[in-house]
Amino acid sequence: MRSPQLLRDHADREGSVSTRARFERRVIARTRNPAHARFRLGCGFEVPMRDRGNGDGNIKSATLVAFIDNYPRHAFVVFCVLHIAVWTVVPTVLYPNLPLDLIEARTYGPEWQLGYDKLPPMPWWAIEAMYRLFGADWSFYLLAQIVVIAAFAIVWSAALPLVGAAGALVSVLIIDGLHYFNFTSVKFNHDVVQLPFWALAGLAFHRALRSGRIGWWALLGVALGLAFWAKYFIVMLALPMLLFMLIDREARRTLATAGPYVAVAVGLLVILPHLSWLIANDFLPLAYAEARAAPVRGPLDHLTRPLIFTVGQLFWLVPSLLIALPLFYPRPSARSPVGDARDGKIFALIVFGPAILLVAGSLITGRRLFTMWGYPFWLFLGLLIVIHAGVVIDRLRLSRISAIWAIVTIAYVFAFIADYAVLPFVGVRYRASLFPGDRLAAEISQRFHEVTGVPLEYVIADMWLGGNIHHYAPTHPLTLIDGKPARSPWIDPADLRVHGAAVVWTGEDRSNLPGPYADIARGAQVQPPFELPMRWGHGTVRVGWAILRPQR
Repeated sequence: MRSPQLLRDHADREGSVSTRARFERRVIARTRNPAHARFRLGCGFEVPMRDRGNGDGNIKSATLVAFIDNYPRHAFVVFCVLHIAVWTVVPTVLYPNLPLDLIEARTYGPEWQLGYDKLPPMPWWAIEAMYRLFGADWSFYLLAQIVVIAAFAIVWSAALPLVGAAGALVSVLIIDGLHYFNFTSVKFNHDVVQLPFWALAGLAFHRALRSGRIGWWALLGVALGLAFWAKYFIVMLALPMLLFMLIDREARRTLATAGPYVAVAVGLLVILPHLSWLIANDFLPLAYAEARAAPVRGPLDHLTRPLIFTVGQLFWLVPSLLIALPLFYPRPSARSPVGDARDGKIFALIVFGPAILLVAGSLITGRRLFTMWGYPFWLFLGLLIVIHAGVVIDRLRLSRISAIWAIVTIAYVFAFIADYAVLPFVGVRYRASLFPGDRLAAEISQRFHEVTGVPLEYVIADMWLGGNIHHYAPTHPLTLIDGKPARSPWIDPADLRVHGAAVVWTGEDRSNLPGPYADIARGAQVQPPFELPMRWGHGTVRVGWAILRPQR
């Protein structure tokens, strides 16, 4: 007669529900108290058989943890495909107009500059590449989710050797409860594109400290360098890493090796082209950041502004914490240590170090903090929670975590539908994604051609109006942003005069050329204003415009 061990091994190899069921019945038959029989899964976890019942459906659900452990990539791929599908389709259906950040990308991206007056170029390059490949708006939403899933894949890779396959999946499910990675991520921008590089830097830093291998230090430099091309905010992660290596005794030992210096050298090499542009242009984007910063109104700002940011982060983390709740309730009879204290310490630094640094900076300066700055902070929060929970992720806990994640995801989808398909008909709040960009582009292009007899090649407008006309007009005219050649250095003002331009603005006074455009558009002829309804719901757009005739 075969031993129970041989039967179990056969069942694991075959993956057959019937084989497992026969094995379970034999175990129960040989156990004095069947209620205490346990089925040991391939990942080393034991699931009490008394919780399963006798039906095939229950047996199938009981093999979920084993499936994740035996086929971890399959389980993670299913999650990835579902995430990408949902958060690509939903905005494609409910966004008739590109949102602000994507219009900005379509304004800057076609010029392929090493730098721009606002922010680093990476997301704008990426959007332009997708436009040239597919030429469709849905591709931008797909790109956003590919980037998010790339970050999740790195988190999953970091978690797998520490907490196993089930723990790695749970680590990702937890952070997917944060709206930054689903509801908000569809508006692809610098906050989104930095995610995989932030995650890669966290993974490389952990592995470099734990293994000391030079390859991980080099990868850390690559990750930090690429993140700099995505958003300068990466300094909020690099500084805590440096402080950790100076303060922590074990980490400090690495300073006596080549690793950290390799990371610095590689990082500098990666950012060199953009850094050269910054130096040549007097660090122009810093002026934008300074202009965007709200002035300090008084001593109270030093307390209220960091407090508002902190409360906001905690509020948006509530769904993630709900997903993680089954790790702590019901309470386990005994803890099962995961990884070691060193792993938890390193990932605690990666999670909380940047947040603490940012809040401390606001306490000192009184500067306003934007909620979206918390985007990358929480990438490894799920892993940190799993490490500190120290519980066996059995069938019951995994099924509860999966169920709560599904509820949270469905809630986000319904909230998205309500926000863009229902509320526009009962309220008057402006939504950029319902802007009639296609109608505006068609009207301006057609009217300009009727008056001048030539196609529209230039627009003088703010980034939003000009960007919409550029994206939706058949000739894709270039935008002289805010009428300032310094903001669009790729445009030759003399060439603009030769080909003429449409000057476009909105506001109460639509009969007179706005002051900021008076110099660059001197001699422009103001045309009759017009109104356009929003794509759906309430509201209209009142447009003023003028023609700067071609001088040929």
